[in-house]
Amino acid sequence: MKPLLLSTFDTHGGAARAAYRLHHGLRKAGVDSRLFVQEKRSDDWTVKGPETKWAYLQGKLRAHGDVLPLIPYKNRRKGFFSTAFLPDAVGNYVRCSDPDIIHLHWVSYGFLKIETLSRLEKPMVWTLHDMWPFTGGCHYSGGCRRYEDGCGNCPLLCSEKQWDLSRWNFRRKERSWKDLPLTIVSPSNWLAECARRSPLFKGLPIEVIPNGIDLERFTPRDKRICREILCLPDDVQLILAGAMDASSDERKGFHHLFNALRSLKSKAELVVIGSGEPPIPPDFGVPVHYLGMLDDEISLSLAYGATDIFVSPSQEENLSNMLVEALSCAVPCVSFRIGGMPDLIDDGVTGFLATPGDPGSLAEKIDLILKDDYLRQNMKHAARQKAECEFGLARVVGLYGKVYAEALRCYGTPR
Repeated sequence: MKPLLLSTFDTHGGAARAAYRLHHGLRKAGVDSRLFVQEKRSDDWTVKGPETKWAYLQGKLRAHGDVLPLIPYKNRRKGFFSTAFLPDAVGNYVRCSDPDIIHLHWVSYGFLKIETLSRLEKPMVWTLHDMWPFTGGCHYSGGCRRYEDGCGNCPLLCSEKQWDLSRWNFRRKERSWKDLPLTIVSPSNWLAECARRSPLFKGLPIEVIPNGIDLERFTPRDKRICREILCLPDDVQLILAGAMDASSDERKGFHHLFNALRSLKSKAELVVIGSGEPPIPPDFGVPVHYLGMLDDEISLSLAYGATDIFVSPSQEENLSNMLVEALSCAVPCVSFRIGGMPDLIDDGVTGFLATPGDPGSLAEKIDLILKDDYLRQNMKHAARQKAECEFGLARVVGLYGKVYAEALRCYGTPR
């Protein structure tokens, strides 16, 4: 079997890392997997990206050009919105590599034109890393359910017109993706239910498979050694939080974390990964240690190993890679009860689920774990156990193998 995985990046961002880990898991299992990306950041020879300066420049131009249709919407709200209208390089690469099956991941930033899918003529699997594949352009809808009826009057665009950019994009998808040989995979039950409500995926098979992780790399570590390596204090409890551009992305909910920590009763300090210290650091009410971007997995596992609890204040989230990593490293987790978080956190067992949007509830759950050594130790054990049972890469690869086999049975024949 020769699957071709498509992802805008190979190692930049949670969705990219999920695709990259799956790619290597497949290869380790003896599958001839290939990964094609628009922007290659690793030196991995099994990943194919732009091979000339011109091809690299074209990718950059597509990424920047994708926002051009948004120019008329001067009052649009902050939030990622993709139009996917520019010509891409995907079709040519697929024809040259001739895979048995195409596996799409996160393919925005101009990497894939909407109309390209109808011309690939191969069985396809699409792992959803956000809502974009079934909306008119937004990646997270912020509670809007207009995608269930074709979009239009888009609140993200601050549009009052039914026929706006979101409706135009939705109709492009509707025309181009009709009768595609497509199987949908969602890492979380929440996103799977959202996808089932979209007319774009009506009648398509939708499976739920979590993101996989290397359980040998992300494993419980000696806290004292991890703190020494990362130059973190060894005499205080540490709370870990973060995401790419976490402090500037409203969806990531750092304003809720800000309010929660200022009302925290426990003595603790905050460690932030995925974001460097801003020019004017916010006052969280506790000392903050910014570790910046940690792109390699060893550094990431050290950060988890150094801390006592992981907190995600996100307001919308699919299946957080960071929570999967934290659980694998035996770190109890606290988040709001939103999105795919209940798939990860068994409330009261591997961590706590707080009332959505309530910083007071978030602070209360953090305090419960930090103050109770016995509870925290039990949660550490349960977190690792859950990761071993559900998120091991070998298990996830096996589940995808079954999806590939069924897609080939229904839509094509393996070589």
